[in-house]
Amino acid sequence: MNPVVRSLATGTPAHHTPQTEVRAVAKQLFPRMAARRGMLEVFDNAQIDTRALARPLEWYLQPHGFGEKNDVFLSEARELLCKLAQQALAQAQVAPEEVDAVVMVNTSGLSAPSLDAYLIEHLGLNRHAVRLPLWGLGCAGGAAGLARAADLVRAGYKRVLYLAAEFCSLTLLLGDESKSNFVGTALFADGGAALVVTAPEVAGPAPLAQLCGAYSTLIEDSADIMGWDVVDDGLKVRFSRDIPTLVGSMMRQNVSEAAASLGWSREDLQTYVVHPGGVKVVAAYEEALGLPTGALDTSRDILRQYGNMSSVTVLFVLQATLQRSPRGKALLSAMGPGFSAEHVLLEF
Repeated sequence: MNPVVRSLATGTPAHHTPQTEVRAVAKQLFPRMAARRGMLEVFDNAQIDTRALARPLEWYLQPHGFGEKNDVFLSEARELLCKLAQQALAQAQVAPEEVDAVVMVNTSGLSAPSLDAYLIEHLGLNRHAVRLPLWGLGCAGGAAGLARAADLVRAGYKRVLYLAAEFCSLTLLLGDESKSNFVGTALFADGGAALVVTAPEVAGPAPLAQLCGAYSTLIEDSADIMGWDVVDDGLKVRFSRDIPTLVGSMMRQNVSEAAASLGWSREDLQTYVVHPGGVKVVAAYEEALGLPTGALDTSRDILRQYGNMSSVTVLFVLQATLQRSPRGKALLSAMGPGFSAEHVLLEF
């Protein structure tokens, strides 16, 4: 029997900010980039209406060092994750002391001890729970973390708390007029998610989804495509090659291989839960997989409402998909630094 998702809670920090205001601030922050023909259109073309930020927008107009930004990350991530973990545990009817393992995904801040240790302390989780912090997977982390939570259930840990938190707005570098930093300012946002994944025999509410398997691909010679460069002021985003073109060239075969790993065919997949790295990435998925236009509108809707929250975003898409009461086989998919593709095969 497959591991199951029992609950899913999502949330954001309090500072919801319209894209029009971020665009106006970008003109102040990056005057040379903003003056280049067509560059400000990035904010319109992103098709994001609003985003949640760790701090009020005016905070980003002042210089902040890596240490200060990371302190904000720690305080915001701890507060948000505590709230979401409590919600997910309550929904799943799992007591904190019953948690056998904790998976913690993030890539936008540093914490040692890792954030899961803080949560065990402050939520009264089982002190003998296995801890699996995952750092550096970026946007792919939402899918990879879910796969690892399922693996832990298969290994005998019957109640797994899976958490993801990203505060990508804190990676904005004041005065860095690189194209990558400018594009990141148009896309990046903050949020978190918490899920409880259990063995099917664990008592509780009806499962939201079965986790049937997973499929990972690390693309050869691709480290330059996306990632962070660590500089004195913090984490500097790296965008190199054309990600939509990469999706178009590899995703059809890659998804077919993922489905085949379970004896499924690509045609068996009725629902796609895709991380919206950007509107062009979503469109590239549709084209590569031969999906009808609009098939991934749930991904587009989450991008429009929340922006790109890195690993967290695909879990928001999953929550929105579940609200439609889907049936049948599905694929949850995200790509990120490595450069890698991470897929989770589900059944609703």
